Amino acid sequence: MGNSTCSLNRYSSVVYVSDFIWCHGTRCHKSRTQDRVRGSKGSKVLRTRKIRQETDREWYDPDFVMNYFCSQTCLYDYIRTHLQRIVALDPRTEPQETPIQDPEKKTYQSSYGDYSYTRTTINEVDTSTE
Repeated sequence: MGNSTCSLNRYSSVVYVSDFIWCHGTRCHKSRTQDRVRGSKGSKVLRTRKIRQETDREWYDPDFVMNYFCSQTCLYDYIRTHLQRIVALDPRTEPQETPIQDPEKKTYQSSYGDYSYTRTTINEVDTSTE
């Protein structure tokens, strides 16, 4: 089925890299689509889809979520099933904050009618030290 090698990922666990990964959707094998039908006459099954891994391409990003799911439906099924465990990996006990400058409000007069609108510009404070 293509090349496969063994490597370590950034979490120091063994990962087998192949040309394909099976969709991680919890109900992918239940979707009744023609491309999922496999097997010989009399013993047909619905099978999880394979997702091609373009690891040799310069644009390939191993952290892109759609490398592991064949569709958004499968992605959200997985999230709904495993949400509590996903959140438990990195629980948030405090809010995150980004320093900003005072928002600037500017009112504009429309050229298409007799009304005005306000735009608010929000800029982050540059906290980088040089």
